[in-house]
Amino acid sequence: MKSIVSKAQAYLEQEKNLRNEVDEEIKDFELPKIVVVGCGGSGNNTIRRISQMGITGATTIAINTDKQHLLRTKADKRVLIGRSITRGLGAGGYPEIGRKAAELARNVLEELLSNADMVFICVGLGGGTGTGSAPVVADIAKKQGAITIAFAQMPFKVERARIGKAIAGLNELKEICDTVVLLDNNKLLEYYPNLPIDAAFSVMDQLVAETIKGIVSTIAEPSLVNIDFADVKAIMGHGGVSVMLVGEAKAQEKASAVVRDCLSHPLLDVDYRGATGALVHITGGNDLTLKEAEDIVENLTFSISDNANVIWGVRIDEEFENLVRTVAIMTGIKHKEFVGSCETLEEWEKENKVKGSTNTKEPKERVFVKSSAKEKRNTIIDRL
Repeated sequence: MKSIVSKAQAYLEQEKNLRNEVDEEIKDFELPKIVVVGCGGSGNNTIRRISQMGITGATTIAINTDKQHLLRTKADKRVLIGRSITRGLGAGGYPEIGRKAAELARNVLEELLSNADMVFICVGLGGGTGTGSAPVVADIAKKQGAITIAFAQMPFKVERARIGKAIAGLNELKEICDTVVLLDNNKLLEYYPNLPIDAAFSVMDQLVAETIKGIVSTIAEPSLVNIDFADVKAIMGHGGVSVMLVGEAKAQEKASAVVRDCLSHPLLDVDYRGATGALVHITGGNDLTLKEAEDIVENLTFSISDNANVIWGVRIDEEFENLVRTVAIMTGIKHKEFVGSCETLEEWEKENKVKGSTNTKEPKERVFVKSSAKEKRNTIIDRL
């Protein structure tokens, strides 16, 4: 057995020397076309962050009715929609104007999204441009045959008028998109109350940007245990409401530390027991062992459905020596109506039906579900 291990190590050294030599015939094959679209002000902010981080293998597009905001957004393509009806001054918080503006630009958007294999849509719901245009963009992407994934940020509780608009926009997105990832702005207030407002919103932008970049990296960059586009499609193609976790650790116990970091992520506080699919991608240095990689996948997925489709991959990067980063996507969440701080759309609608209500007491059902989610994560962490 020792001789086999020695030969395997010797072969590995030869393979490392040949890894950068790509066959010309293989280079002729095209990578999947991945597009990231930011709709409205919040979506444009996320696109700007992704562009600043740098992303390989995807095209970024920013669309807006606000000319000034659009000019400040760095993206591969920028589209001012509704020029004839808004004169570049924004939608004024009216989703119907945002929708009409996007419909008027449908031909342009169809051309930009033509032949796309996967489209990410970043949007802050509750406003005019994003709420109105995101479903139009999703519809165009789906008709092009692309896997469509939306990252939707829900408004603060105090934004009562925006909440109803956000719910309507979310319902549209859920009908069209393959997967919808919900992010709750109220978590910014709960976990980072003393951060400057621009820094707090920057946390949300960073979360979305890191998650999208991680998914794109699994497809566009070579991995030791590879995850290809077909794998991502199998998981995300019918993902419904999903949870995405990002963790990073630099310690002797990297496997348990990175799982703890993933499960402690405060902006995605949701119970994912019974998830029907999981996509786990691990990036580490040459010191990452097979046992560590297996432990990460096992601890992240042990509580999901026994019949869940679990796909995992590993990429070795010399810059990650003594460091490991994990991106995990849990799909088919049982609480499919999860919306921000409330667990169901009906609950949110009921709570916010009466404007100006001063009742801040949380419903017992919400406390119960949120506690069970946290208790479940604590149970997982205790196992580490």
